[in-house]
This record gives sequence, C-alpha cells and structure tokens, in this order.
Amino acid sequence: MSVNKAGIENAREHFAKLLAAQAERLEKMKEPPAPVDYAGVRPLKIGVAGGDGIGPVICDQARSVLEFLLRDEVKGGGVEFVNIEGLTIENRLRAARAVPEDVLEKIKECHLILKGPTTTPRKGDAGPNIESANVVLRRELDLFANIRPVRVPEKEIDWVFFRENTEGAYLLGSAGSLIGDELAVDFTVATLPGCERIIRLAFDYAVKNSIGRVTAVTKANVVKTTDGLFLDAFYRLASGYPEIESDDWYIDIMTAKLIDPARRSQFKVFVLPNLYGDILTDEAAQIQGGVGTAGSANIGYRWAMFEAIHGSAPRMVKEGRDKYADPFSMIRAAALLLQHIGKTGKAARLDKALDICGQFERRIAVTGRPDGATAAEITAYLQEILVRDDLESRWEEFRSGRGR
Repeated sequence: MSVNKAGIENAREHFAKLLAAQAERLEKMKEPPAPVDYAGVRPLKIGVAGGDGIGPVICDQARSVLEFLLRDEVKGGGVEFVNIEGLTIENRLRAARAVPEDVLEKIKECHLILKGPTTTPRKGDAGPNIESANVVLRRELDLFANIRPVRVPEKEIDWVFFRENTEGAYLLGSAGSLIGDELAVDFTVATLPGCERIIRLAFDYAVKNSIGRVTAVTKANVVKTTDGLFLDAFYRLASGYPEIESDDWYIDIMTAKLIDPARRSQFKVFVLPNLYGDILTDEAAQIQGGVGTAGSANIGYRWAMFEAIHGSAPRMVKEGRDKYADPFSMIRAAALLLQHIGKTGKAARLDKALDICGQFERRIAVTGRPDGATAAEITAYLQEILVRDDLESRWEEFRSGRGR
C-alpha cells in the first residue's frame, strides 16, 4: 500500500500527540530537583541488576570488586548492596515491557544502579518488539548525562565524553511513523534545557579538573534545527567560561580526527548529542583496546546508573563461553561509581589497576574463549594488583611508556 491521505492524517495525529508529550516534558525540566548529597545518605543503596547474556557474569565481577573496596563501608552500615532481578530478556518479553513495572520500582528504591548489558529485540524478532531497557531507564530516571572516559597514556590520549542521554534520535526511536509501506519517518528531539544541562556539566567538569578545552560535536551544518539549537547553546554557555578554549567539529570529521595521531591528543572534553555520542564513544573505546575496556556513567539529579558500553553478547552464552567474558568494562563502570560518590582515591586506584592489568602487564590472556582467562580469573588478578605496594610506581612506568 502506497502513501494515501488517510495514512498522512494518521501520521499527523500521531505527531501532534508526540509534540504535546514533549511540551509537557519540557515544562517539567524547567524545575529540576536538587541533586542528591551522597554524604548524607545512610545506608547508600547500590542496586545490582545483572541483565542478560553475559551481563550477570561480568556484573558479578564488578560487584565483587566494589564489595572489596567498600568492605569497611558495608561493615559499618554505610553501604548496602541490593539484588535486582527481572531485567532478563525472557522476563521483559513476558511482561511485554522494556523494564517491567515491579523491576522499575525496585530500581527506584536504590540510589545507584550497577547494571549489566541487556538485549534489545530487533524489528522482525519473535515476541513483542520492546524498547531498549537502557533508553527506558535513562528516560524514567532522567539520567541526562552519559559520561564515558577513555585514557591511553602512552598515546597521550585522555578524553572524557559528555553525551546527552535522554533526547536526540533515541528519545522517540520507537515512535516513528510508517505511512503505507513506502514512507517511513522518525523523529529527533532537542530542548534548550536538555542541551544546556549537559553542556554546563561538561564545562564544570573542565573547570574542576583544570582542563583547558571543551569541544562540541554536531552535524549542525545539515541537521540545522536540533543540532543548531545544541550548538547555539554551547557557544552561549561557553562565553561564561572565558578561561576555557571552546570549539566545535562535525561528527563525520571528528570520527577521523580520533584516529589522527597528529591531532587526537589535543582534544580533552567532548560534549555531543545522543546518537553522535553513542557512535563516537565506541570508536574511542576501540582505540583504548576495545569496547570491553570502557565503562559508562549515566547521571541524573536523583539517580545514577553505571554500566558497560557494550552489548549482552547472547552468542557467547549460546556457545557456552559466557564465563570467559571480559569484565573490564563493567569494572571501569564500578570505578566511575566510586568517583561519583566521592571515593576518589579508591576510584583512582582501581583505574590504575585496570590500566596495569589490561594495557601494561597483560599477564593473562583475555580472548573470550577457553584459550583465555575466565572473568573470575581476570578479576582475581586485578584484585591482586589492587593490594600491591608497587601499584603507583608500576602505573607511572605505564604512563611514561617505560618498563615494556
């Protein structure tokens, strides 16, 4: 069936409802809640949701590292770990919901969530074509900032990406219109408060960490309205940070500059809309050693969620290889969690141990197959490094390129 008047009218009515919902969301964004002061929370509840695929395996390893580093806080009643079941693909399909209501309520009872990867069905898969659990959780918890650091000291790479997390092409990714069978339309959304809060967070981070450059990444020369709003907000807010160099690049050329040895070390902090952030951070993680090496923080005013940046790898489970999954990305996320709650010393020590284990000493093979180490063996080696007296000196060797 080709496009007809009835199809166009249905699409118009659908779009009107979407606009009304987004206008309502915009008004709520104008009065954000006060951020949580974790120092005043006792016990601090960390929900652990393993997800599906390799998620439970790698999430267990990240939890074990956190329990090790926070053992005094747990013993003293300041931190409590909470198991959250029900984010498996089987349970979500049974409920025909990306995040079942009872699971969402359990998540909301926690302050922080350590979350394993979750599978998202593709169009045409058997069963309900439910949304991405990640997209839903980011929207329901208003986790507007996705923060992904990538560091390769020997290549002078030290990047932090601030990806807008609740708008853009993903906000209405399952709400497009198929008119007849020949015309498909999807929607991308940007609001001024949504742009401003992620941009301000990136600049504040640069100031706090004495970083002299913040770079916006858009495609505002082509996507003129939504990306144009983002870029206008960027330069308007940049004027309030005169000590910081501000510049912008288009997403296509920036993907090239990340692999340009002559230029890439000049970039420090990036801020960018949702879809571009998703793409660029995967490329950056690959430069660091693969998507399995980078963690992700999803930050909002009331809640924060920490996760790997890769998927659930159902093929590994099907082939019986899930116990060989690389837990580094989830453990990097655990380091971001520690940093977020003010345990900066422990977070830095964990990051350095991960660098030594994964990029410097490499005493164990990580292959994802029986010829390599299991996730538990990788974690045991990491914890051995964590308690070593020479951790700092070994990391300095790694950072300077010595000792190889």
